[in-house]
Amino acid sequence: MFRAVARSITKLHPTAEVVSVGDIGSTTEWGGALVEADTVVHLAGLAHVPSKLQRDNLSDYWEVNALGTARLAKQAAAKGVRRFLYLSTAKVCGDITQNRPFDEKDVSDSKDPYTASKQEAEKFLRGIAMETSMEVVIIRPPLVYGPGVKANFHNMTRWLCKGIPLPLGNIHNLRSLVSLDNLLDFIYLCLNHPMAANQTFVVSDGEDISTTELLRRMAQALRVPARLVPVPQGLLELGARVMGRDDLSQRLCASFQVDISKARTLLGWRPPVAMEDALRRSAEYYLSSTQRPVEDVRRVGR
Repeated sequence: MFRAVARSITKLHPTAEVVSVGDIGSTTEWGGALVEADTVVHLAGLAHVPSKLQRDNLSDYWEVNALGTARLAKQAAAKGVRRFLYLSTAKVCGDITQNRPFDEKDVSDSKDPYTASKQEAEKFLRGIAMETSMEVVIIRPPLVYGPGVKANFHNMTRWLCKGIPLPLGNIHNLRSLVSLDNLLDFIYLCLNHPMAANQTFVVSDGEDISTTELLRRMAQALRVPARLVPVPQGLLELGARVMGRDDLSQRLCASFQVDISKARTLLGWRPPVAMEDALRRSAEYYLSSTQRPVEDVRRVGR
């Protein structure tokens, strides 16, 4: 049996078994959600705050991502939960890859509040795994995309459908992504796999891709032209630096790769959904959710 936990019951399907816990933090009471629970999958967290606001939100990141996770884990262990799965982030490994992809041994020295709060949560979970009988599994995904995903991926899809020319036709980076389908498959595997206990994993689609190629493939899935202007990458990075948006330049131009060899060898996991299929599903969902026929979208792109 699965039980969903949310801040508000009204935000989930009315027929689902849902427990409301209110805001997540250092004082959250999880008792009702943990009744007879064997496994906890902790997905909630604070993210997507603009970089210029992150300094002011440092305490919020710490409260939700670090102290909130610690609070849930303590109560889960006390209730006899067997296994605790935590969705962290591949940013814990670092911000930019250069000579090789990140793996589970890499540790970032970033002062970014989001990354720091996730690192602290991981540190606490490893400690509680040593002090109690509760097993811990930490999963570090890169950018997650798929039906219903918001933030950067949603914005990219919207720009393509509107036919907005993008100065991203000459980016030669490599980035790891993970589709929602593949991430959920990996989480499901980790629920009971004996070799996953007290382990940390990075996870991806197993195919790294440039920003330019990602935009081209997504445009193809949407059946719209990809209006990509081949602006030199160095010029883009300079412009972003002048505008104080090094973070945007990093996301668009820098490489960020993860090595999923550990998941493959230790758990025998292979991403079940190819990137091409995952992008197609994302495109179909977007087109249906915006309630616009494909023919209309094609005209916008022309």
